[in-house]
Amino acid sequence: MNDKIIKYGLILAALVNIGGVLIFSKLFSNTAINDADPIVMSNFGLVMIMVWGLAYFGAAMIKGNIRFLVSAFAIEKLVYVCAWVYWLATNNLFTLYEIDLFAGIFYTIYGLNDLLFMVFFIKVAMHKSETS
Repeated sequence: MNDKIIKYGLILAALVNIGGVLIFSKLFSNTAINDADPIVMSNFGLVMIMVWGLAYFGAAMIKGNIRFLVSAFAIEKLVYVCAWVYWLATNNLFTLYEIDLFAGIFYTIYGLNDLLFMVFFIKVAMHKSETS
């Protein structure tokens, strides 16, 4: 995995976190997302997802070893994947689609997205430990 792929992967992760929150929350006006999981997906939680996006963007600009940083990102994504799996196991996704299409789509894809980026961050950490 070369440094260019890592940089653009981190930028993509940033854009997905920031853009995804803004689009699916309809600029924080979509209360269906908050109501479906008021702890993880409160407006505060959504802002913090965007802050993680800023951290990914910052990491993309670092030329040095980011192995431990992306390892932390992988753990962060694991937490969100676990929260998503728990949410799916204890809630009805189809009911959420009936309430709000954007909220339904958000809850359908956010865990898959986090799983994919978790794998990416793990691969980056493994690559960076080989090249250190």
